[in-house]
Amino acid sequence: MAATTTTAEVSRRGQGMTKDERFVVVASSLGTVFEWYDFYLYGSLAAIIGAQFFSAYPPGTRDIFALLAFAAGFLVRPFGAIVFGRVGDLVGRKYTFLVTIVIMGLSTFIVGLLPNAATIGIAAPIILIVLRLAQGLALGGEYGGAATYVAEHSPPGRRGYYTSYIQTTATLGLFLSLLIILFTRTITGEDAFREWGWRIPFLLSIILLGISVVIRLKLNESPVFQKMKEEGKGSSAPLTESFARWGNAKIVLLALLGGVMGQGVVWYTGQFYALFFLQSILKVDIYTSNLLIAWSLLLGTGFFIVFGALSDRIGRKPIIMAGCLIAALTFIPIFKMITSNANPALNNAIENVKVQVVADPKGCGDLFNPVGTRVFSAPCDLARAFLSQSSVKYETVAGPAGSPTKIVINGKEVPYTNAATSNAPALAALQEAGYPKTGDPSIVKMDHPLDVFKPNVAAIIGLLFVLVVYVTMVYGPIAAMLVELFPTRIRYTSMSLPYHIGNGWFGGLLPATAFAIVASTGDIYAGLWYPIIFAVATFIIGTIFLPETKDVDITK
Repeated sequence: MAATTTTAEVSRRGQGMTKDERFVVVASSLGTVFEWYDFYLYGSLAAIIGAQFFSAYPPGTRDIFALLAFAAGFLVRPFGAIVFGRVGDLVGRKYTFLVTIVIMGLSTFIVGLLPNAATIGIAAPIILIVLRLAQGLALGGEYGGAATYVAEHSPPGRRGYYTSYIQTTATLGLFLSLLIILFTRTITGEDAFREWGWRIPFLLSIILLGISVVIRLKLNESPVFQKMKEEGKGSSAPLTESFARWGNAKIVLLALLGGVMGQGVVWYTGQFYALFFLQSILKVDIYTSNLLIAWSLLLGTGFFIVFGALSDRIGRKPIIMAGCLIAALTFIPIFKMITSNANPALNNAIENVKVQVVADPKGCGDLFNPVGTRVFSAPCDLARAFLSQSSVKYETVAGPAGSPTKIVINGKEVPYTNAATSNAPALAALQEAGYPKTGDPSIVKMDHPLDVFKPNVAAIIGLLFVLVVYVTMVYGPIAAMLVELFPTRIRYTSMSLPYHIGNGWFGGLLPATAFAIVASTGDIYAGLWYPIIFAVATFIIGTIFLPETKDVDITK
């Protein structure tokens, strides 16, 4: 890790940035907002994209495939971190993250032009996934470059504050994408939006790309990197130094397991999983769920700056660890309260309706299916899959050997055939027992962006706001911490890999994995154990082993 703060650095504490340095922070942050906007468009429109590009599959499988195509971009992020991190440490910060934004922007624009599966068949989802992979590779190089660039321009004692502006970009990018989606949906109408209007936000990204490129072309190279190059102290083999030498590789592992792993799952739970939970499990319409998330982000985004600045005073580690622990302890109660406000009929049914699948254990398999490729044919599996897709809480009960599968609702057996024919009798019985129909009037609905004073709407926004605050606690200080853990000559490479494994793999795989857990257990809250376990693991590892970094000298 870098050396402790020098006397010269201490004397500069409290001094503000120059005009040029402020431009660096603003320009880097704006460019990264546009990149996250590009990336989040897909996540916000996953259900529509699933219908457009995976139409050959049943609706439940489409959703899984759409989420997996979304996750594909996250899976390759660590590889982008390695490729672009090496280039950034060898060539420079500025030109590397200029290249990444061009790749990202063009990939997103092409999605807006891509014919769907009904037009070009299997080629459509293949090209879509290739574009997602290109976006993921670019994003793998983007964050490390932007965070390193801003940190190396920041005055000593203020790195947490200034790099926290980079941290706001992910949330602001999501917020911008939601606003444009909502505006486009309102202008085109729901039917037209699902048919062709969803392409407009992707096509508009070319304008954002042009603005970002112009802004970044005006930036100069990082002074810390430039000084290092002039003194001939750069690394000729940043990958080897970063990962093949135990002294630095150990810090990479600690950064991942004791910091970014928990940060990643808390972040994706608070923003992405909350959105998918509202739409796919609570059956809240897309317009309303996007508005709810947008309001929570609007209210909570400023806390990135608050916690970033606070980390300059009390340290990065206490804030990140506290965020992981508090989130882990409260995720399940918060999501239960979201359910009771967003879909009270479903909440009551979960508490009061007892649903059982009674079947010969030999005829029941494992429903855990995060990649969406398994095909279920056994009646027991089909019955449980039907119930999970209907957001029904159920338990599996062993029946006599060779007995047929039964669905029992409040002690009453319901006629059941299998999902290949019709589940209408079972569905009718569930609704008679108290489970709501799709579009039930008790499900929360916003007809206008300003419908925030309805009691249930205000309550949901408040709960989502709490989740966003958790995100800001773990994410606000993380860029400064990662920059401070590694020396200049290998900083871009070393910090990028743990960040993108923690966020790309542990975080990016969260929605598909959590939904698979829900389907396999029959409990709509079971998927939350995924982020809870990893957040607790990070709290334990980070508290014991992760060093505090706020006072290090990053010019070494």
